[in-house]
Amino acid sequence: MNSLKVRLLLSTFIMTVVMLPIIGLTLSNAFERQLSQAVKNELKAYSYSIFTVAEVENKQLLMPNFLLENQFNVSKSGLYAVITSLSQAPQKNIPLWQSPSLLTLALPALLPSPDVGQTQFSKINLAGSRHLLYSFSASFSDNGQAFPITLHLIKDQQQLLSALSDFRQQLWTWLLALMAVFIFVQIIWLLWTLKPLTVLTDELENIEKGQKKALTAKYPLELQQVTQQLNILLMTEENQRTRYRNALSDLAHSLKNPLAVIQSQTDISVSASEQLQLINQIIEHQLKRAQSAGQSPWHLGVQVQQVIDKLLITLAKIYQDKDLAFIIDVDSNAIFKGDETDLMEILGNVLDNACKAAKHKVAVNVASTAKKLTIEITDDGAGLDESQQAIILSRGGRADTYQAGHGIGLAIVSDLVASYQGQLFVDKPAIDKSATLPGACFTIVFDFSS
Repeated sequence: MNSLKVRLLLSTFIMTVVMLPIIGLTLSNAFERQLSQAVKNELKAYSYSIFTVAEVENKQLLMPNFLLENQFNVSKSGLYAVITSLSQAPQKNIPLWQSPSLLTLALPALLPSPDVGQTQFSKINLAGSRHLLYSFSASFSDNGQAFPITLHLIKDQQQLLSALSDFRQQLWTWLLALMAVFIFVQIIWLLWTLKPLTVLTDELENIEKGQKKALTAKYPLELQQVTQQLNILLMTEENQRTRYRNALSDLAHSLKNPLAVIQSQTDISVSASEQLQLINQIIEHQLKRAQSAGQSPWHLGVQVQQVIDKLLITLAKIYQDKDLAFIIDVDSNAIFKGDETDLMEILGNVLDNACKAAKHKVAVNVASTAKKLTIEITDDGAGLDESQQAIILSRGGRADTYQAGHGIGLAIVSDLVASYQGQLFVDKPAIDKSATLPGACFTIVFDFSS
């Protein structure tokens, strides 16, 4: 999980999945306790109303035919009342009275018998379903004698369970909806929060492609120092490379001028003139090597097609007497992650050799991926045999001794390609379905993933 977005989204999802169910369970339990307490309070209130109408006379419990609460008067209404004796056995738990709603139902054999003045809540099975039982013991006075009884109020739990089920269903429905909304809001918030990083990534990609030279977007305070340091690094690297090249250019002029003066002398021998020319070529070659920018992650990207188009326009004018046909197949998105001058030097030398060796046609094929650039240049000339290929690619080989123009400047090309950790191949086509010609084939591969 190297992605910051994935980490934040995953943490948000885990937090939501864990926290909302905990909240849901807490609310559900709280509602259940509140509902149970409300039922208990209701039964307590019923007990007071029943005790107010109960009378004891001559050790007999007198009750009205009908109670004020109509549910006690309707059979199987779900609310029942029964009064039992609290006397010692064998008369204990003997029903003294029961509400009309309980007439068709059978009572359990044993009912709780709390002490006088005490209450007790429990659950019983009645008619195959769970019921809540509230028992309250009290003592009446009959001619100065205590007459203890226990009032049992029984309420069907079906209504309570139904209300609890409805609440839970609505609760989880709303929690799921809330979870979806919360995750959606978190995603929007995350995208908005990380937008500066996305902009930074896009700007860095544009710098690699050569479309920009610096980071110009407005960034939050937390990123401003990073972007400023990156801009300073880009500017410093560019300025250093410019100063270095200017210094080398000055050095080249300071060396070439004395050599030109010496070569202009008429009294020098042919051998000395050849040596002076060789020294001039060596200086030119080494200066071009030194001026190469080499591979760097901060190079502005160069559009390969633009460089090839410029070179072909120039070469078409130089070799207009040969009336060459150029076959071009270039990936328009191909980017060279390096210095434009280096790419011009590499392609210019190889294309110039191809034009010299070609009879009628020169083909240029370019393929690219995010991390790899492949350039293939072929001609319809005489080509190169294996011995010539080995000498061209060997270190120190002087390809300019070969006929048909192949190899002139290849020492420079080889060094420049190597400075970018690339590879130069001869007669090894690397692009599938490319327009190759029967002559020499030069393939240059740059791997920018390293």
